[in-house]
Amino acid sequence: MDSLITAAARALAAGDLLGALKRVALREDPPALALRGIAMAHLGDFARARALLQSAARGFGLKEAVARARCVVAEAEIAMVSRDLAWPAATLDAARATLEKHGDWVNAAHARHIEARRLILVGRLDEAERALAALDPAPFPPASRAVYELAVASIAIRRLRTKTARAAIERAEHAARQAGNPTLSSEVKGAAAVLDAPAARLVTHGGERVLRLDEVEAVLESGGLVIDACRHVVRSGITIVSLATRPVLFALVRALGEAWPGDLSRDELVKRAFRARHADDSHRARLRVEIGRLRAELRTLADVHATMRGFGLARNGAGEVVVLAPPVEDQHSDVIALLADGESWSSSALALALGTSARTVQRALDALAAAGKAEARGLGRARRWMAPPVVGFTTTLLLPGPLPGD
Repeated sequence: MDSLITAAARALAAGDLLGALKRVALREDPPALALRGIAMAHLGDFARARALLQSAARGFGLKEAVARARCVVAEAEIAMVSRDLAWPAATLDAARATLEKHGDWVNAAHARHIEARRLILVGRLDEAERALAALDPAPFPPASRAVYELAVASIAIRRLRTKTARAAIERAEHAARQAGNPTLSSEVKGAAAVLDAPAARLVTHGGERVLRLDEVEAVLESGGLVIDACRHVVRSGITIVSLATRPVLFALVRALGEAWPGDLSRDELVKRAFRARHADDSHRARLRVEIGRLRAELRTLADVHATMRGFGLARNGAGEVVVLAPPVEDQHSDVIALLADGESWSSSALALALGTSARTVQRALDALAAAGKAEARGLGRARRWMAPPVVGFTTTLLLPGPLPGD
């Protein structure tokens, strides 16, 4: 590798993008194309970056399998950052195997990091943990250690293991300082800010207050009856009843939980559960049916009992009944949570991350765009969606993944 390529690579590793481009801007050989592609990716021109990396991969000969594999890994990272979640994972696996075969353990580990980060985005945390468990971060250079620790922290945050997350972020911060990469340091600061931002609202009959992630974790571990409006579950300790597919039942239990230890009238429950302006006999008949279904679902956790004017909730055992609500409630809060990461998403990537149909996601995006909460850029297959971050709040509890505490 000649001196200009070496100097450009060092500048790129230090975050000096313009310095790297100055050294290789007029060259068309494969190493220069690859470095230009990585620099363009850092500058946000993903389409140009991928084209350059693909040209570089074609330019490397058959005997340069490692160089081609490195180009594939770089292209996979661009696909992940640009939220092209349908990019073929098998291609990345093949490139990683090639790098491991030839002893390039650092770039092979980076390929695993990319795989893990993609799995985290779509909520497959168990698989992401297995991918990271195959790595020993001790011999990594500082930048790779920081990326590894950020992935560990991301999983811990989604599982509401705040002590684990904070420790991983501290290790990532130390590694980022050693690497001297300002972009990486900024990413670490963003991850740290999530831990200290309000993550949910605790709603009781006496009012409500905002909670940080560690406070949410404490509420879930308190042993009380928690009606979780972020995941649409009712839980106490390790016992969890999911009502994610039963919106009427969840609306009823949430209303009763907010009124606990008091009760709610039948008319009020009809309005909350069925969104009816006025309760008639048919609504009251349906309410009796739905209350019966709710009793059956909650039989291990609580009882729904009739009162003089309506119904009340009584838990089985000691402890309070509380409602854990999202920091900001919206009809399409799960879509907003993904868009709020500051990256541009395609509707197909959102559908893949949320595990729903592209048609459902598109309807949500259209509604958010009409409300000024999301905006589209580009046309056709190139169309991407973005939304401003929710200022002062973290949307962690609204992201796809397992139930809190799993």
